[in-house]
Amino acid sequence: QVQLVESGGGLVQAGGSLRLSCAASGRTFSRSAMGWFRQAPGKEREFVAAISWSSGSTYYADSVKGRFTMSRDNAKNTVYLQMNMLIPEDTAVYYCATAFRRSNYYYRKDEYDYWGQGTQVTVSS
Repeated sequence: QVQLVESGGGLVQAGGSLRLSCAASGRTFSRSAMGWFRQAPGKEREFVAAISWSSGSTYYADSVKGRFTMSRDNAKNTVYLQMNMLIPEDTAVYYCATAFRRSNYYYRKDEYDYWGQGTQVTVSS
């Protein structure tokens, strides 16, 4: 079993920044990737960013490229999502997730096995 706990969400004005954290615990040693997804009201959950655990390579949705940065701290077993230049369209519940299968499709939510409870991000105009 794996537990994921997100934190760092909140209310911010457009143009501002937030840093989300996702602390992992449990049987995480064989994971292949971790990802961030978001879900706005009335919309499907969509991919934001992912990191390959073996290589450290990162992947981003086009909508956040250049504004968001995903990173990790192995010692703390935590991943982060630094979000800059936020816009109202970034408003959503943000979820972190972990995958245990090697894949070329970490932008697909079906590739992930465990999910956190989510943290709300609201960007005001």
